[in-house]
Amino acid sequence: MSLIEVNNISKSYRINKRPKGIPGMLANLFVPKYEMRQAVKEVSFQIEKGDMVGFIGPNGAGKSTTIKMLSGILYPDKGEIKVNGYVPYKQRKEYVGSIGVVFGQKSQLQWDLPVIDSFELLKAIYRIPEEKYRKNLDRFVQMLDMGNFLQQPVRQLSLGQRMRADIVAALLHSPEIVFFDEPTIGVDVVGKETIRNFIKELNAEDEVTMLFTTHDMQDIEKVCEKLIVIDKGEKIYDGSLLGIREKYGTTRQLDVEFAGIEHIAPIANVEMVELDELDGRKKRFVFENKQVQINDLMNFLLQNYRVRDISISEPEIEGIIRKIYNGEVITT
Repeated sequence: MSLIEVNNISKSYRINKRPKGIPGMLANLFVPKYEMRQAVKEVSFQIEKGDMVGFIGPNGAGKSTTIKMLSGILYPDKGEIKVNGYVPYKQRKEYVGSIGVVFGQKSQLQWDLPVIDSFELLKAIYRIPEEKYRKNLDRFVQMLDMGNFLQQPVRQLSLGQRMRADIVAALLHSPEIVFFDEPTIGVDVVGKETIRNFIKELNAEDEVTMLFTTHDMQDIEKVCEKLIVIDKGEKIYDGSLLGIREKYGTTRQLDVEFAGIEHIAPIANVEMVELDELDGRKKRFVFENKQVQINDLMNFLLQNYRVRDISISEPEIEGIIRKIYNGEVITT
């Protein structure tokens, strides 16, 4: 049995639809009108213990609704969810002790208290034994380099410092599953790298299962092994990062540095881009791998022109996801 099992869940909301203006407002008081909007449509997936999974989609795709159902805040209209043996929305009190949640735009720390006081409060809430609390706190503080701001009030922290503190707050009770919602939003490059390295190390050492919702595809590429893509409430991809490149990342590019200025004849099904680098001696060739064999293209260039260097670029995940969102690739 998988650690997280989601089977055909759906969730709809009733949206109030009142006419515009004061007459519409008054009419709505006496005869309100509603329409049903389906946020999640028969979504299914499984996540194994220790998996690092990116759960992504455009705004309004149903990500947050699904995460709220997984964390027990909402219940599905139909379908079933089982997480670590619990039904989240039926056994929420027992269930919350086994999960951690990190919201990039909402903190669980006390704004005016020093960070360490918030940690002590969470220790009492979760009834964490002293030895376990001290061991986790010392370990996480060292891994995230937090020793110099534990005594500062949360309101005085930078965004990067607050995010590190929020992550520790979600992990003090040693949850088996952690839900991350935009864990690096607004954090600078150094802070992002610190958080990503910490997450990867924790997963490797403790096998903590992690599910990420984020719009930062660098988070996904550097941390996750598996990807679930949802759009308009429906799951459109469930597999590895490598798999999504192979399935949807059909565009390749070849950057070629020539020994001198070369006038390249048009090549069928290949778009050539003049680069400003190296005084015009570097050119980029863009093509679909189903139409052009990369070895044939390389051999053609090597045999007919003075080539000094060649580099091949794989499609970026961010570009692939953008094409999926924009409907530029068929996902069925």
